[in-house]
Amino acid sequence: SLKLELKSLIKRCKNNEIDAQEQLYRLYSQKLFGLCLKYSNSYDQAQDNLQDGFMTIFDKIAQYEHKGSFEGWMKRIVINTALKKHRNNKTYGLLNEEMIEDNDLEVEHNDLDLKFLLGCIQQLPDRYRQVFSLYVLDDFSHRDIADMLQISEGTSKSNLARARMILKDKIEEYQNNYNSAKSS
Repeated sequence: SLKLELKSLIKRCKNNEIDAQEQLYRLYSQKLFGLCLKYSNSYDQAQDNLQDGFMTIFDKIAQYEHKGSFEGWMKRIVINTALKKHRNNKTYGLLNEEMIEDNDLEVEHNDLDLKFLLGCIQQLPDRYRQVFSLYVLDDFSHRDIADMLQISEGTSKSNLARARMILKDKIEEYQNNYNSAKSS
């Protein structure tokens, strides 16, 4: 079964078998690269984060105890790898935390090109991009995000609200251009 295969693959990775590591990389790199794109501000940076993430995965795989999803465990490492890079780079203007209305982003995703959406997310300022990706795309709570980014929950919420406002503007502009192009 797939579960048993994965178990033996993990075991072989724990023994530092290169071919097992390559197999694991092939199995998950596409999925984890998608994750890196959401937490990076360029394609190149996403590739760096993916490589670093896998180095850490192989480094720490001995600590994985088959509790919970292995993919979830890897995702956390990859996200933390990307976030750590930014943490060393303390240039975030921390926003005052007055609560901005948390209007949900009403977007017709099906009309939107996923590439366009990822592009918009990548253009967000680092902190907004991280909070948006963690909360909206990867289902972390504001409390988890506050811990991971070392900010308060209030800051997490206001960062999310601002990220949504910026994305909403970009998307509306895109849709208006798209519709006026269609009708002309």
